[in-house]
Amino acid sequence: MEPPARFEARTPPRSRDLSGLLDAIRACHACAAHLPLGPRPVVQAGADARLLIVGQAPGAKVHASGVPWDDASGARLREWLGLGAATFYDPSQVAIVPMGFCYPGRGGGGDLPPRPECAPLWFDALLAHLPRIELTLLVGQYAQRHFLGAARKARLADTVAAHAEYAPRFFPLPHPSPRNTAWRQRHPWFERDVLPLLRERVQAVLGPPGGGRT
Repeated sequence: MEPPARFEARTPPRSRDLSGLLDAIRACHACAAHLPLGPRPVVQAGADARLLIVGQAPGAKVHASGVPWDDASGARLREWLGLGAATFYDPSQVAIVPMGFCYPGRGGGGDLPPRPECAPLWFDALLAHLPRIELTLLVGQYAQRHFLGAARKARLADTVAAHAEYAPRFFPLPHPSPRNTAWRQRHPWFERDVLPLLRERVQAVLGPPGGGRT
């Protein structure tokens, strides 16, 4: 693995408020030299958010729009969660923090992994400003590796199947990309058994569709 680029942004002070921290993240150029389309950090967060979604990194379409999960993967994720766009994109309810904030470019088998600079530079400070998070969805292996560490299973399917071991704080999920259609076909238990439980947990945190919480 290539060494991380020299950081052009300083480690954010813990005293910075959330708005200022988000501005700093969106202005970050720490790994600009490695980004084929240049930096465009994509993040959504509000201090009152109760649901945190940690994914991989923006794809090319999300890079173009600047809207998190603004693609086919996002449509499927919202379906999995039973959330409409209005709730999903409400930062007072849902925080969306990818492992890499910028589009990393394409490799031989799809998008490249998230850049390694983002998490150590920004995650601790950002999560410290999200004190009301009740449930964190770990979408894909990179998020699971970061948050679950040694508790993660050898295979992603086994980690997802063992979701009860990580409750109530975490809920591991496969990536909803259309490229993972074959995975879902090989593991029919995911849609049959896991998705209903996922929707129940999301509703318990955010309230029923159209209802919300105070």
